[in-house]
Amino acid sequence: MTALTAGLAGPAAAGPAPRPAAAAPRLRDPHPCQGQPGFTCSTMTVPLDHRGRVPGTLDLQVATADNVDAPKGTLLFLSGGPGQPGVSIADRIAHQRLPEIARQYRFVLLDQRGTGQYGAIDCPLLQAQVGSSDIAAPTPAAVRECSGVIGDDKGLYGTEQTVADYESLRRALGVDTMVVDGVSYGTFTAARYAAVHPTRVRRVVLDSVLPHVDPEADDGLYIVGLHAEARVLRDACAAAPACGFDPADDLAWVVRHRGDADGVRIFDTIVSYEFADPTYRNAGALPGGQGDIVGALHAARHGDSSRLDALLAFFKPGGDELAGYSSGLHIDAFCSDSVWPWGRSDTPTAGRQARLDRALRRIPPERFWPYTRATAAGSGFTQECLRWRSRPSAEPPARLPDVPVLLLTGDHDLSTPTEWAYEEARHAPDGKVVVVKGASHSIQNRELGHAGRDAVAAFLGV
Repeated sequence: MTALTAGLAGPAAAGPAPRPAAAAPRLRDPHPCQGQPGFTCSTMTVPLDHRGRVPGTLDLQVATADNVDAPKGTLLFLSGGPGQPGVSIADRIAHQRLPEIARQYRFVLLDQRGTGQYGAIDCPLLQAQVGSSDIAAPTPAAVRECSGVIGDDKGLYGTEQTVADYESLRRALGVDTMVVDGVSYGTFTAARYAAVHPTRVRRVVLDSVLPHVDPEADDGLYIVGLHAEARVLRDACAAAPACGFDPADDLAWVVRHRGDADGVRIFDTIVSYEFADPTYRNAGALPGGQGDIVGALHAARHGDSSRLDALLAFFKPGGDELAGYSSGLHIDAFCSDSVWPWGRSDTPTAGRQARLDRALRRIPPERFWPYTRATAAGSGFTQECLRWRSRPSAEPPARLPDVPVLLLTGDHDLSTPTEWAYEEARHAPDGKVVVVKGASHSIQNRELGHAGRDAVAAFLGV
């Protein structure tokens, strides 16, 4: 810890872009991917620090589709999180979800540094307490433990280094340009890759968009997501048969009557719920008829909290398998990437809470509604990064290259709400937003229908 913090320096830490590795990167030890038919797995060695400040290397697992001579070239598909590996979803994405596109493009996926079967960062307390949740807040002890696990390498798992890994992969593949397709956090890395290497992308797909720059320093506070729940729940309630009441008002009442800690738990539960039931009203979506979050909130407001309590218990965070999601990678990548009211991840921790409190007081309460300032202050993003000190990732250019960019969003997405897609579109000169009615997060991976996937296929000329 001492060596890291002594070496941090604000402006210097966000200096020039990473320089490429001295030796040409290559894919070695090719072999069939276990459980991923039609893909060959290889290992790519990359510098631990592409800037050359810290010695060492990392081995990343890469999956390449076997149609080497695909007529439309290479498509780099980027998974989410941060914390989710890519190789384990290769067959599902390419052959089960996007087969028409996979016949025309050679899909390539990789396990982002710090994730996957062979290289996942293991922070046991963090993994047990929050798992893949962005919103559940870990204990300070879990954050301290993870800081110790990563040690002096903190900040070397952020998106700046990951973007440099993608460029190494492009060189190892021997291609001049690629289509880059990212989902969720993958949109963040895809956009940053396109911004830093504009001549290396032909087209960009951003599915469930997290803006790649944050000039207002408030994306980590999740203010847009908090406020978007009113829009989404009201839209769900208006679908036939209409509810006949205001679910946003119910939510606001419940949050204010159950206390600040439960506000965070409810927020986390509703965001998690979208993956089980994008309608938010299907009572049969969960075991034992525990679905219908809209009805559960309405009942809780009128004195019966049993259904809401059952949902809070059902969606309790934590315990995700490490090979499928690394909470340790998540905290280092997100906190090293983000801009906060207190500054970047190299800001001394002593004054951060005071700066956060001042910033929250300046934000009108209606921007948090139906939640409160306390929900934003107490969420996992905020509580993790408030205590995390690392080398910050360099800020990329805000402007995306003048190539076609598809920004795909579901109007029921609460993980990365539709408002963020329009925010990111302002940076894309040739960008087009497509809103998929009734869809929630991760359209290419989870959409129940096919309108979103049809939009991607048309965009890619398939």
